[in-house]
Amino acid sequence: MARRQVGGEVSQARSRAATLGGSGKMKLSARNQLKGKVSEVVLGTVTALVTVKVGSNTIESVITRRSAEEMELKKGDDVVVVIKATEVMIEKP
Repeated sequence: MARRQVGGEVSQARSRAATLGGSGKMKLSARNQLKGKVSEVVLGTVTALVTVKVGSNTIESVITRRSAEEMELKKGDDVVVVIKATEVMIEKP
């Protein structure tokens, strides 16, 4: 998998109810949920690199190939990026 430099402005992650993307289907403890559009899916042998455009920013996630196939992820799909982290770093240029 090729790595690319990710740049752009920082998106504001807003907290919302614990339902994923407001769909009401799955409840999560993760509060940082960003709506975006899949710009690329690169399938590997075991994993898939999913690139999502959120505003002017790009977020990449490595998930299992099986998950990508079960979700039928493809370019142009609307998705919600869910970020659950115990540590978030901030840089001031």
